[in-house]
Amino acid sequence: MKKILLVEDDPNLGLLLQDYLQLKGKFDVVLCKDGEEGLRSFTKQNYDLLILDVMMPKKDGFTLGKEVRKINPQVPIIFATAKAMIEDKTQAFNLGGDDYITKPFRIEELLLRINALLKRTEKPGKQGDDNPTQFKLGSYTFDYTSQTISHGTGMQKLSTKEAELLRLLCLKKNEVLTREEALLNIWHDDNYFNGRSMDVFLSKIRKYLKDDPSVEIINVHGRGYKLLIN
Repeated sequence: MKKILLVEDDPNLGLLLQDYLQLKGKFDVVLCKDGEEGLRSFTKQNYDLLILDVMMPKKDGFTLGKEVRKINPQVPIIFATAKAMIEDKTQAFNLGGDDYITKPFRIEELLLRINALLKRTEKPGKQGDDNPTQFKLGSYTFDYTSQTISHGTGMQKLSTKEAELLRLLCLKKNEVLTREEALLNIWHDDNYFNGRSMDVFLSKIRKYLKDDPSVEIINVHGRGYKLLIN
């Protein structure tokens, strides 16, 4: 049974979500009423996914998400909030969020998003040559399964979307990865906002690979991106 941490300060909504996800989703859902309680629970237990309200007392959801990412860069995070501005959504993804749902929302939609995110982030089993999980990028080694980039004695942890995006680029090394292909594979929607989010993740990946000039991710005008390894 997958375990979910739900941090929601509205007691009625929190209990409603907890009951529904336990009954319909068959999840083990731990409910916390504020960010500080949520952080304490996260540090004491292992969770498969987090649902964080943004506007909460004591510690808001964005702050909590940022602190969670320092502890665990991989655990999937869904931010749930009534704030619908592009700037708020951008902040959510910049902090390492994997999804964002705007209140009011249908609980059925939340369950669909949870299931889709858990499916995408499940660690793959043994892979064949047609579906590799390790890639050599110049002096770097990218391990998709552990979501890490190794370089010399250092190691960089990646978020789930960073790992998925870099893997797509690796699978099409020296070929064009179109924006539409990347967005539909990872975000399942090629809208403008998701495109902006992808650009943020690409910028981070470029920084992770900047110490080896033989590795480059270039923009292909009007089409997408290309991973070049000289």
